[in-house]
Amino acid sequence: MVILLKSLLVGISIIAIIFLTSRLKLKAFIALFLVSLFLAFTTLPPNLIVSTIKEGFGNTMASIGFLIILGAIIGITLDKTGGTISIANYILSKTGESRSPLALGITGFITGLPIFCDSGFIILSGLAKSFSAKSKIAMPFMATVLATSLYSVHCLIPPHPGALAAAGVIKVNIGYLIIIGIGFAIPGAIAAFLWSKWMTKGKNYPPASNDVTSGIPQTELPSTLMSFLPIVVPLSLITVKSLLNLVDKGGQTVLSKIFYFPGEPIFALSIGVILAMFLIRKKSIDSMNSIFEVAIEKAGPILIVTAAGGMFGMVIKSTGTGEALGKILAGSNIGILVPFLIAVIMKTAQGSSTVAIITTASFMAPMLSLLGLDSEWGRLLTMLSMGAGSMIVSHANDSYFWVISNFSEIDPATTLKVYSTSTIIMGIVVFTCVWITSLMVL
Repeated sequence: MVILLKSLLVGISIIAIIFLTSRLKLKAFIALFLVSLFLAFTTLPPNLIVSTIKEGFGNTMASIGFLIILGAIIGITLDKTGGTISIANYILSKTGESRSPLALGITGFITGLPIFCDSGFIILSGLAKSFSAKSKIAMPFMATVLATSLYSVHCLIPPHPGALAAAGVIKVNIGYLIIIGIGFAIPGAIAAFLWSKWMTKGKNYPPASNDVTSGIPQTELPSTLMSFLPIVVPLSLITVKSLLNLVDKGGQTVLSKIFYFPGEPIFALSIGVILAMFLIRKKSIDSMNSIFEVAIEKAGPILIVTAAGGMFGMVIKSTGTGEALGKILAGSNIGILVPFLIAVIMKTAQGSSTVAIITTASFMAPMLSLLGLDSEWGRLLTMLSMGAGSMIVSHANDSYFWVISNFSEIDPATTLKVYSTSTIIMGIVVFTCVWITSLMVL
């Protein structure tokens, strides 16, 4: 009876977050904080309320704070110096102008690895307009290709905040998540590409009306090699360390010892920041500080919302409702479907992929062993299943939806028809890949 009442209160809390953020437009941090207090006071012993809230907030901040800040610095530096434009120009030179949607998709996917999807879209939206105007390809198609390529990695791969926080909650190796996550993001991005192409074919959607450039003279753009390094080097270091851990669990070989510190995400991204600093033409304390200031301003709101999501998740975990639900579902043989469906409901209802995946992770953590997912592969696939669910559906209650519509100058109805439906296809394809993999490895 007690657990039933707690489950009801958890359900009311989730609905409250959805109502406060979607209907009343209350800031996500305030909504999460108020609802966490309500749930803690109604379900936990008085002596555990403060410690649980502080632990949830603090642990999340400790596990992802540095990574979000360092990732933001790399992303802002690539933006301000024109590094993303150098990468895009290089890819376009290899694909050709007739394949500019492919070039834009590859650019979005690569630059989206360290850059948050909304920032990435703002940075590259001028490029999307330029490609559309030059090639006479429908702007809704170009915008959706860019948006979904950025979104595919945002929902699945660290250092993006939702993936980072959820990985900490269910204890997934970040290196493995990056390696496998990229592999699953690719078919999702391809599916969205093909779907958006089909959705705009023969619909007489116009191309962009003007050729918008980045505003940075071509002669001042950094080299392609230097532009790639802040992205490739950190991800490579983390990946190498994770691969070495697969064959050398004890870390006793010389290579394992060499990559022990450089392969740690914090150190790897710090190296990426150092490499990004070389992109700045006028190297001075003032120019570096201007980038650091923008990056910290960008990372700040993301940090507190993510930590607040961790706080809410810790309160949910402390109620014991996740474990109780796990026992109910233990014999249902739908294990990997559970995190996907919970994330879909949370994302579609309240809009934030970050909140959706963190909340789902808190539900799933106590259920893993009961659903047969308490293994290296089980946790990893649970993580990717939640990521797939957090893609569905990006629509009018998602701030990213309005970034795409406004910066592409596409009306909301068209954005819903082309972009929002593409996120459904992308999420379903990624989950299908996860499900097929689970049949082979679990």
